[in-house]
Amino acid sequence: MTRSKNMKGFERIQHYFPNLTETQSSQLSKLEDLYKEWNAQINVISRKEEHFYERHVIHSLGIAKVMQFTPGSRILDIGTGGGFPGIPLAILFPACEFVLVDSIGKKIKVVKGVADALGLENVTAIHERAEKVKGQFDFIVSRAVTAMPKFLAWTKGKFRKENRNSLKNGILYLKGGDLSEEMKPVKKAVQYFPLNQYFEEEFFDTKLVVYVRN
Repeated sequence: MTRSKNMKGFERIQHYFPNLTETQSSQLSKLEDLYKEWNAQINVISRKEEHFYERHVIHSLGIAKVMQFTPGSRILDIGTGGGFPGIPLAILFPACEFVLVDSIGKKIKVVKGVADALGLENVTAIHERAEKVKGQFDFIVSRAVTAMPKFLAWTKGKFRKENRNSLKNGILYLKGGDLSEEMKPVKKAVQYFPLNQYFEEEFFDTKLVVYVRN
């Protein structure tokens, strides 16, 4: 691939996701300014971050390259922080329900503020520990909040029995680097999707979506 060094910010989103609606484009284009405003009050991303769209939004949307969630799907984002990957995914899949959970209340305050500003009616933000979250979901997503064996323990009993998507219900986890040791204890079916097959920037050369079937 040719590195797309000349593209800036939101242009990268349009390059990788050319079929966005006007509403989606508007919502995604507002994200950087919204997070700058919130970050001045509550530090949820690095204040020195110069690659917001690449390292937060496009990274989150790597899951959308692996899975196009069908309407009516319920997705739980564990350890969402300021709303990643849940907020960008909720924009891309407005007919799906997203529940974003974090144990730190001030981060959930940011999630609620961003979701309200964008008019995201398909987002519910909950201040709670992951293992205490009620309800069942088609998929559970996250962005490297802990090692996979510990994460699996948090997800027990949280999956719907019926499958409605192209992949069977399970976990879609954004991780990076060599996972061979971390994944050894995992006895479930696992599939790896390198993000550099979808995105050109060097940042994605070591990044993966890890799919663990329930």
